[in-house]
Amino acid sequence: MTRKLFRTLHLWLSLPVGLIISAICFSGAMLIFEREITEILRNDLYFVSPAEKPLPLDLLLQNCQKELPDSVAIVGVAISQNPRRAYQVNLSKPHRASLFVDQYTGEVKGRSERIAFFDTMSRLHSKLLAPTKSKGSKTGKLVVGITTLLMVFILVSGIIVWTPRSIKGLKKSLKIEVRKGWRRLWYSLHIAGGVYTACILLVMALTGLTWSFSWYRQGVYALFGINAEGDRGSRHGIKEGAKETPPKKEKRESSSDFTHWQAVLDELATTHSTYKQITINKGLARISYDGIGNQRASDNYIFDDSNGTILSVQPYDEQPAVGKLQGWIMSLHVGNWGGILTRILAFFGALLGATLPLTGYYMWIVRKLPRWRKKGFRRQRAI
Repeated sequence: MTRKLFRTLHLWLSLPVGLIISAICFSGAMLIFEREITEILRNDLYFVSPAEKPLPLDLLLQNCQKELPDSVAIVGVAISQNPRRAYQVNLSKPHRASLFVDQYTGEVKGRSERIAFFDTMSRLHSKLLAPTKSKGSKTGKLVVGITTLLMVFILVSGIIVWTPRSIKGLKKSLKIEVRKGWRRLWYSLHIAGGVYTACILLVMALTGLTWSFSWYRQGVYALFGINAEGDRGSRHGIKEGAKETPPKKEKRESSSDFTHWQAVLDELATTHSTYKQITINKGLARISYDGIGNQRASDNYIFDDSNGTILSVQPYDEQPAVGKLQGWIMSLHVGNWGGILTRILAFFGALLGATLPLTGYYMWIVRKLPRWRKKGFRRQRAI
């Protein structure tokens, strides 16, 4: 009785949202290796030919500032330990805008621009292609959220329906049959594909819901004992109200002259030889490392912008819990928490997840087709 109930639930929840689930999963899979593909296609933008020594940061950033309109200011710079990677200069606007500069010659190589394909996949994944900053954007985001919530119930009900009653049944359900006809192939792809990807898809769905519903996000925070309002940190883990916290928004006329940023970079690069990237903003420097876990983790250093003196250090372990949880949620959602292996698993999991509704529709149609044909034949005879 229980299996029958969950089988019915699995079917009738899947029918109306199956195609949307396919679109969300497929677009998510396409975004997992966006950075690597973009860097291959735009190699000239992201990489440089190393020389003896990079130019001083203040000279580089002042040259960049001259090429920007008066309404745009430089708010930070990201330096990779890899000497072949160009410096990434972060701009005040538009959102997440940056340009790349050759640190050895001072040449501004160009602005970062998202490839049209990935921009389309991102809008499909988050708001079903609705234009940004439009009424349809909120509707698309809501539909994605509701579909993801239903997807959780679909996955759980599918696991309950699938749960085998014997070892023999387990082995059979994990095998993809390729020699017993198309119907058996699609059936085994649906069952085995669901088994292999259920955990990956559940993690992606449960983490993805934090961007869809505030009540769900607050519930997740509460589950980990975090008061989102009382423990709200900045994006980089610096608590609001701290004396040394740099201002969030800066106008062009109050922009730093970058004079002492090189001294901060030299000190941090010397004392942290295994860093992955050092990002310097006005009064704040962040050091991130390669490793397993939260890929947004960093140690934060607050410094005096007038002389480059380090004022205080906030290691990752001592940062607000809400910021660390947000980093973990993102790392789990995109599958990069365990390096390249978990990203590959996430890619194939999402790709297989996109096929599950399609194989499910096929199974449902094939099952219903004989009944429809029989009913049609009876109607013809009655006429």
